[in-house]
Amino acid sequence: MIDLYGMCSPNVTKVTILLEELALPYRTHAVNVVAGDQYQPAFLGMSPNNKVPVIVDDEGPEGAPHTVFESGAILLYLARKTGRFLPESPAARSVVEQWLILQVASIGPMFGQLSHFLRFAPPGNDYARERYASEVQRLFKVLETRLAASPFLGGADYSIADIATFPWIRTALGYFPWFQPSPSLARYAALDRWYATIAARPAAQRALQVEERFLALDIEAFRAADADAIDRFCGRGQHRVGLPPASADAETRSQ
Repeated sequence: MIDLYGMCSPNVTKVTILLEELALPYRTHAVNVVAGDQYQPAFLGMSPNNKVPVIVDDEGPEGAPHTVFESGAILLYLARKTGRFLPESPAARSVVEQWLILQVASIGPMFGQLSHFLRFAPPGNDYARERYASEVQRLFKVLETRLAASPFLGGADYSIADIATFPWIRTALGYFPWFQPSPSLARYAALDRWYATIAARPAAQRALQVEERFLALDIEAFRAADADAIDRFCGRGQHRVGLPPASADAETRSQ
């Protein structure tokens, strides 16, 4: 049995998609990040980066329980554990890993930051919004170029690179202004074809149902949160890490 700790997040959904594709038995545990569950000692013992997702595999290497944090590492672990969705050939495997790392290092952070500045930042952050919007649209072009030349990101076959990227494209359709009010990938024909192919997979559809259950809990948590809880979730105000208070910043600039 695999225990999955998560919330409604693209990084959690990609793990859920792979678990469903692999038909591995798992159970979910909601982490209330608004209430600060991710900072509790028990959770930090599993995820030192205080982030979801985390899995605990009761049947890990040599039969011992094994904990994995960071979504890209989880996908690699499960693919290697089962021998699926990651090619055996070193060259083919390297291609899949490159596109997986692109998602982990670029698509996730850039899409995530744009989503944050669109949803949570106060007025006066136009430069940040424009910066991240520009980078996100550049990455859409990178994906479109790749998928115009290849059925899937890693090559001819569906892989963990596709599983990792799909939920982030879905997030973009839901939150980014150029896809509103009618979310569509009409400007990206190859990406649209790829997206529709994955969305039609039964495992992806089951995973999105799990995401909806996480979402219902997250909505309830946000509704119950006060301003300080939101600041803690966003890492701002008195919850900023390693920075002087805002008043000290202003004083330093005036000198």
